[in-house]
Amino acid sequence: MAYPTVRNRRLRTSAALRNMVREHAVTVNDLIYPIFVTHESNVKHEIPSMPGVFHWSLDRLEVEIQEIVALGIQSVLLFGIPHEKDAHGGPASDPNGIVQQATRLIKQWAPQLLVIADTCLCQFTEHGHCGVVQYDEAKKRADVLNDPSLELLAKTAVSQAEAGADIIAPSNMMDGFVAAIRQGLDEAGYQDVPIMSYAVKYASSFYGPFRDAAHSAPQFGDRKTYQMDPANAREAIREADSDVAEGADFLMVKPGLAYMDIVYRLRERYELPIVVYNVSAEYSMVKAAAAQGWIDERSIVLETMVSFKRAGADLIITYFAKDIASWLNGPRS
Repeated sequence: MAYPTVRNRRLRTSAALRNMVREHAVTVNDLIYPIFVTHESNVKHEIPSMPGVFHWSLDRLEVEIQEIVALGIQSVLLFGIPHEKDAHGGPASDPNGIVQQATRLIKQWAPQLLVIADTCLCQFTEHGHCGVVQYDEAKKRADVLNDPSLELLAKTAVSQAEAGADIIAPSNMMDGFVAAIRQGLDEAGYQDVPIMSYAVKYASSFYGPFRDAAHSAPQFGDRKTYQMDPANAREAIREADSDVAEGADFLMVKPGLAYMDIVYRLRERYELPIVVYNVSAEYSMVKAAAAQGWIDERSIVLETMVSFKRAGADLIITYFAKDIASWLNGPRS
């Protein structure tokens, strides 16, 4: 007579046994917390579409940084909200720009905290695109110019490294952006500053609240000519291959939840650290549902984080980072 196995059931009978055989776990070391900084004074302004996430002015930022450090979070991703914009995103590379000022202050307050600088032009351009735009009168359309954009992005990356950024994170998706930034950093003497490439960045509908937060929505058209089609998976490998060849040190997939298969594909192919961005709408949807009492926020968030790890992510950029750190550091149930 054949008897069914009960081995797996036995390993699930107690919390201690379940913990012992758990294949994946999330730690505070896995988390990167995004911060929005602004030139204004005395600002702690909650972003309406992202409950619990704020714009911070530099004169109030230290309180936030000390809380992050106290929670054990080891890295932050900086996004700047400038007080002025121009056609070419010049304020992005200003040595006294908002990201550069914030970086210097953070390195004073918490030298051990890793500062990752977002390297893009969209927050700093009047038109909201990630590069230089030229209007073609004959075609009655505006085009993003790739190569002139690369020059500005490399200049921005160097200014961020000079300010003390530990990692440069270019999110612009221009062709050849990793090579241009790597060359710029190396020539400026920052050979040891790594590049966290937004290697696979989709033209996604999940970015809406972020564009509200960063004041970076395109003023015309969209970003589909330089961000990826959500229908394409094989293209992700081509994009990542290109960035690896150009010298990327980390590979990022953005967004996260709808693109777990892409995270897995990259994990299977590359030895580099894989980063996933748990983006703004993924955050806001959970917050909205939790506010209605429809879900258990903590359980949903922790399950999502484990799923990112299971798919192959080494690092997770998430607006939930402080919440997760509190839950992980708190009493265990």
